[in-house]
Amino acid sequence: MDIALPLLVLLLAGAAFWLALRLRRGSLQRQQAISQLLDAADALEARLRAARAEIETVAGHDGNPVRAAMQDLLRQRLWLQENAESASLAQLRGVRDALDAARASLDRQLRRVDQARAGAA
Repeated sequence: MDIALPLLVLLLAGAAFWLALRLRRGSLQRQQAISQLLDAADALEARLRAARAEIETVAGHDGNPVRAAMQDLLRQRLWLQENAESASLAQLRGVRDALDAARASLDRQLRRVDQARAGAA
């Protein structure tokens, strides 16, 4: 019996330490996911601003498709502001992946515009 109490205390301390590490790891993963999501949103916003300027140079202010994309980006940022703490890591990564895909799509479309412009010149 003399060894049972110290052993139990040691086991409980070990379990508490393990739990603290798991919680910290989860918190770090969440913060990293949020940081990556914000970086992706910033990159998309910068690319959208550049695209808007380029399209306005060619086509003027009318019918600029970038406005809708900027509004979608704003909706994503508002969602993040309201849900970042309660969203799962999978949801945060899904939003980041959607932002990355939107930026890649925009880049492809702008390359086509450049190619079309180069062919017309």
